[in-house]
Amino acid sequence: MKPAHITIKDIARILGVSPSTVSRALKDHPDISEETRNLVKSFAEKVKYRPNALALSLRKQKTNTLGLIIPEIVHHFFSSVISGMEDLAYGEGYHMMICQSNENYYREVINTQALLDHRVDGLLVSVSKTTRDYKHLHNAIENGIPIVFFDRICNEIDSDRVITDDFEGARIATTHLIECGARKILHLSAPRHLLIGLRRYEGYCQALKNHNIDIDEKLVLKCDTREEVMTMRQHLLSLAPEIDGIFAVNDSTAIAAMQVLQENGYKIPDDISVVGFGDGPIATITSPPLSTVEQKGYEIGREAVRLLIQRLENPTVQLGFQTKIVTPTLKKRQSTR
Repeated sequence: MKPAHITIKDIARILGVSPSTVSRALKDHPDISEETRNLVKSFAEKVKYRPNALALSLRKQKTNTLGLIIPEIVHHFFSSVISGMEDLAYGEGYHMMICQSNENYYREVINTQALLDHRVDGLLVSVSKTTRDYKHLHNAIENGIPIVFFDRICNEIDSDRVITDDFEGARIATTHLIECGARKILHLSAPRHLLIGLRRYEGYCQALKNHNIDIDEKLVLKCDTREEVMTMRQHLLSLAPEIDGIFAVNDSTAIAAMQVLQENGYKIPDDISVVGFGDGPIATITSPPLSTVEQKGYEIGREAVRLLIQRLENPTVQLGFQTKIVTPTLKKRQSTR
């Protein structure tokens, strides 16, 4: 059986004073004598009194809680984003509730409703790969809950956004491969209904065009997880004799492709150069260390929270929606020539 929480009314009854006196004493109200304030505070500490957060939030119409929905907590990029978000949020007096969609649309819908039921003040969202219907997010906005999208955004909803310059990151990654001598470059891509998948594909294509290299759609494969690399390993190996470079949409896919090639006698980078996207810790400990694009998740997380708090703290001000673009940088390592 759960222990009963002591309330202001309980303290008032035991001390023989009114609930309003207890409330004001706990807030150091000047109308309450120092003797009474000390008595109430001492007793409240003794009985481990805690304010009822839900009751306070209902009274103030604010919980100082931000809801976060991310595809994966274990992904280095998203864990970096969370770190940046929490550092800024807690410094500004906000708490965070974190939900993981596991790349599942239905879980994303359930998570959204759960956060709304817990009366979060605003939402920070990176949509799942399988999300194509945004009714649940429209519903949040219709209920007065502002949303800031980050990394994977929804073009159907006007909102603040924080994104990586995915086009530029892909362009500089593919350009690096070309400068290393590659001409037949395989792109392991994300789904193009996701803006990151589309923009990284477009950046890859632009780099090829800039160097008068024809775009061969046979060298563009929807393959953006380690598991998909393993499923497609025979197809990858059938392409291997034709290619001299790989640009993968993320580091885990790049590393998995490297391992499949190495297990089958290909040398990285002598035979095939490989570049990823993300720059998580695993990029530096794989053999050889992976050339990749640094995505700056911590910076993205802080900026997303800053935009959301700015909107929450200025509810009567007509703020235009902002899109913050974080510029990625190339990290050259030994997986490229």
